[in-house]
Amino acid sequence: MSRKNILKSHQHKLNRRYKQLVEQAYNLRQTDHALSDDADFKAMKLLNKLNQLKFLSRENSQNSL
Repeated sequence: MSRKNILKSHQHKLNRRYKQLVEQAYNLRQTDHALSDDADFKAMKLLNKLNQLKFLSRENSQNSL
């Protein structure tokens, strides 16, 4: 597998997990604030990783031009 494919695969996996955490946080907002905050925090950490991967994939694609 090439580096580009590995980055895309990892990005897709993290994106799915991020969406699950955001939905979980939204669903828990009315019943359990602590769990909702925890899910929000984990989602923010994943979003940071996703942004890093976007930067790496963009940098990788510019190098191939």
